[in-house]
Amino acid sequence: MSNDAPKNEQSKDRLPPAEALRLADLVDYADGAVVSRTLAKARGGSITLFAFDEGQGLSEHSAPFDALVQVLDGKVEITIGGEAVPATAGETVLMPADVPHALRAAGKFKMLLVMIRD
Repeated sequence: MSNDAPKNEQSKDRLPPAEALRLADLVDYADGAVVSRTLAKARGGSITLFAFDEGQGLSEHSAPFDALVQVLDGKVEITIGGEAVPATAGETVLMPADVPHALRAAGKFKMLLVMIRD
């Protein structure tokens, strides 16, 4: 008998179908760290949850495709092309392709990141 999981069993990183979930509850904070959980990944893009402890962030970088940040909990300061964009729970920010951006947690915060490659 094989130890392989049944084909219909959900991966721990995938969302179960036909179930209402609170995305902010699917990733936990960790002291002094950034925690991530990939929910979907395909050629066209990816969907990832992040939890940032206070003061944590992502250094400035750029990507060749658009990225959408949905703030789920707390608040963040996103710098896009040198301009500060503060955002709080319930707000969404588009980070355009090829424009340098960085994130800094202004307290603990959680976000959903949707990267659109095509």
